[in-house]
Amino acid sequence: MKGSVTVHMAASPEAVWALVSDVTRIGEFSPETFEAEWLDGATGPAVGARFRGHVKRNGKGPTYWTTCTVTACEPGRTFAFAVGPGTMVVNTWRYEMVPADGGTDVTESFALTRTPLLRLYWSLFGRARGRTNQKDMQTTLERIKAALE
Repeated sequence: MKGSVTVHMAASPEAVWALVSDVTRIGEFSPETFEAEWLDGATGPAVGARFRGHVKRNGKGPTYWTTCTVTACEPGRTFAFAVGPGTMVVNTWRYEMVPADGGTDVTESFALTRTPLLRLYWSLFGRARGRTNQKDMQTTLERIKAALE
């Protein structure tokens, strides 16, 4: 019910963080989320800030809006957000930046909340969805890399 992908980028951790934490640019990189906007007067990343993402599931549909809350926000190190309305977290996405070889190793990961319903979902569709998430994380990070390098 979780997975991760790491890509090395010839960019500073601060430059990577500035890009991944600007959720209004997610449509440039993600195969599924094609736009996002800050909510409640937020204008940028901060723990507790909320935004909503416009998602086209599997790049085909259905299309829907989902509410997210920033859960980790350390410039140059970590940016994470929980997906789900209010306190009902379905999934948590995380980006971690680690200086390496004159650039940055960037890891994108997801972790589904361990509820009975999500465990059932994962047992039925997990293998296919896990492959999709792995492929999409790789695509997202490669697109971020191209934008930074």
